[in-house]
Amino acid sequence: MKIGIVLYPTFGGSGVVATELGKALAEKGHEIHFITYSQPVRLGSFRDNIFYHEVVVSNYPLFEFQPYETELASKMVDVVEHEGLDLLHVHYAIPHASAAFMAQQILSSRGVIIPFITTLHGTDITLVGRDKSFEPVITFCLNQSNAVTAVSESLKRDTYAHFDTKRTIEVIPNFIHNIDEDPSTAIDFEKRRKYARDEEKIIVHVSNFRKVKRVEDVVHIFHEVNKSTNARLLLIGDGPERYNVERLCRELGTCDRVMMVGKIRDATELMKVSDLFLLPSETESFGLAALEAMAVGVPVISSNTGGIPEVNKHGFSGYLSDVGDVQDMAANAKKLLSNEQRLSQFKVQAKEQAQKFCITKVLPRYERLYVQTVENMKNGKVVNE
Repeated sequence: MKIGIVLYPTFGGSGVVATELGKALAEKGHEIHFITYSQPVRLGSFRDNIFYHEVVVSNYPLFEFQPYETELASKMVDVVEHEGLDLLHVHYAIPHASAAFMAQQILSSRGVIIPFITTLHGTDITLVGRDKSFEPVITFCLNQSNAVTAVSESLKRDTYAHFDTKRTIEVIPNFIHNIDEDPSTAIDFEKRRKYARDEEKIIVHVSNFRKVKRVEDVVHIFHEVNKSTNARLLLIGDGPERYNVERLCRELGTCDRVMMVGKIRDATELMKVSDLFLLPSETESFGLAALEAMAVGVPVISSNTGGIPEVNKHGFSGYLSDVGDVQDMAANAKKLLSNEQRLSQFKVQAKEQAQKFCITKVLPRYERLYVQTVENMKNGKVVNE
């Protein structure tokens, strides 16, 4: 099939998943057309069956704000017409679903019929979407989509709770493209020594440093753990909370044991040399960063909010605690780090849990949905009414 994928091209979870999905589809012979305002950060070098169409926004003096949604809809119309696409798959409702609906209507007036699928990723529903000014548009676009998917059961429930959608939302979880299938949990000490001594444990956190990620909780948890365990903390990412995190490290006197790595394209290599991953978020629709850690054998200490319990299995791949319960998270972290046998067991089990979300299991579900959506569109039906 020829598939247009509309996404945010940044480090966020929706952009990462959409990019990896496109790459996996291209490897199976589908022709993938990414449509967005810059090259997706996880796309890497170009390869067979992958094309990128840049949305260039006009900087006309009349506009105080650039009309990205309109330009995006126009680009979708252009790509569909000239590349002969079979389907549009838009990731993140705002503004991609409304732009896709506009493009679909324009194409229909020209005699071109094309369906679009909307995949909900989280904050488009749980944060931005709850703004009353967005609700009518989001509800309308969900109901006009030819199919709707969500990345977790938790997000599906939230969508039904906050929007009057008439669609049956299909849950297709996020996935991991590369899972370390080596059952060994041996650490590459040569790489590891760049960040810690052999006798030290490495704790890692990856996020966009927004308030919802509760990165200050990460520092507090590390501070508690470090009282009894010789450890280092790697903070990967950047964002609005970085200043507060740096200030807290100075107040707690942990700056010499905390490394601010900043944004990196792929955190996998740093995760591989780590012993524990922290994710104390206020809310997560899925917890992709936790899954990426588990895929390389790193157990997860996390909050129990949103879709995280669907990913991190309590007492198996890590531990779950209530949001904000720093003491319980620290106690669970020490429980693992203080017992090498238990830690090794959890590392193996983390990989085992991650296998449930392997791309080879998830990709066929998207392919079936694509075929069904196109066939139903031709027959004048909606896939999941």
